[in-house]
Amino acid sequence: MEMKTRPLKAKILLVEDDRVQAQFVRDFLEKKGYEVLWAENGASAIKIAKTVPIDLILLDLILPDISGYEVCRWLRLNQDTKGIPIIMLTVKTNITDKVAGLEAGADDYLPKPFDEAELNARIYACLRTKALQDELKERNRQLEDLLHKLEIMAITDHLTEIYNRRHFEEILKREFARALRYNLHLSCLMCDIDHFKRINDTYGHAAGDTVLKETARLIASSIREIDIVGRWGGEEFAVLLTQAKKEDARKVAERIRREVEGHRFHALPENERVTISIGVAGIPENGEIDNWEKLIKYADEALYRAKRNGRNRIELAESIGD
Repeated sequence: MEMKTRPLKAKILLVEDDRVQAQFVRDFLEKKGYEVLWAENGASAIKIAKTVPIDLILLDLILPDISGYEVCRWLRLNQDTKGIPIIMLTVKTNITDKVAGLEAGADDYLPKPFDEAELNARIYACLRTKALQDELKERNRQLEDLLHKLEIMAITDHLTEIYNRRHFEEILKREFARALRYNLHLSCLMCDIDHFKRINDTYGHAAGDTVLKETARLIASSIREIDIVGRWGGEEFAVLLTQAKKEDARKVAERIRREVEGHRFHALPENERVTISIGVAGIPENGEIDNWEKLIKYADEALYRAKRNGRNRIELAESIGD
């Protein structure tokens, strides 16, 4: 795709202490279609550059307050002005002065007296380069936004907008290793919507999807910011409670159960209530759990015991010997 350069119309800041010279350059540039702002000294130039969107600066080297070198260095250090092209104008023509100007951050260097056509050509070249740089920055920003969106999509369940199973497992592995290393409490809840197939069969899959989304929101709103919820699969959700004892996890599970039971699901008839069963496992309480997969397994076994015992209830994982 071909890049578009900036239109000729641009806002130029002319920094020149000689009024006659400044008026001459200003008239010439305005005839060429540029909008020109004029500053008589370095301090005024810096103030204008900070407060007004400027496309290019024509900077005289010799100024009454501070040198053009210092103005250039300041503009290059400031986040808001460092990208503005600067062309230095000066009567000094030796190589040392030119090098000093470029080292201070100038993009170009034009000795006085200058040819008007050359000045216009150099301005156009700087603006064209700046336009290309701006477009590349914008494309990079768009690419970063796209990559960020793709990253979010890769770790998020598209329906419920919580973490997907793969990403939940990655976090669980990391948190389990940390809990073992530092002897921290870590609890896991496995949650399953009761009689979800009947909801789908009776009210349709669109209603079922709405129930899943609302249940995910209810679970997410019932846990702390540091805790993690993910869709484990189908109508099943997994919750990771960091630094939470199993008994504390049971209280969280009870809060989730009450929230779901008391919620009015708008995709269902008013008299239709949804309930959830939850299994709880944790370390170090379940001492035989020595890897993250066992933590899930124990919570899952507790969940199915809750199902067998009547649903809409919570069961804690049993340790060996319980």
